[in-house]
Amino acid sequence: MFETCLKVQEKHLQQDGFVHAGVIATMADHTAGYAAYATVTRKFRILTIEFKINYFKPATGSLLICRSKVINNGKKIKVVESEVFSVSDGTEKLVSKAMLTMTAVPAENIQSAS
Repeated sequence: MFETCLKVQEKHLQQDGFVHAGVIATMADHTAGYAAYATVTRKFRILTIEFKINYFKPATGSLLICRSKVINNGKKIKVVESEVFSVSDGTEKLVSKAMLTMTAVPAENIQSAS
């Protein structure tokens, strides 16, 4: 399990005052990547192959928490689940859930591509 937090600022909000869906998606992807990275050695990098995200309710509050866990840890392909919660007055509400497929790529392959 890997967890990240984001203090919500005005720049994270969309026109109606909710946390922008793109911020939530980025947080789900970022946190999932580190959950997957925790399963490999430093010789590998993790890249996203695909993801699907569901938004259950608008995210409000001063804090977002994302918790990601690897649910299928293959040698190269890892499937990760991310849940994003908004926190208001100390109460967490599940606002989004994502399912992500990640791949472990040798770091040397990444560096030679750039």
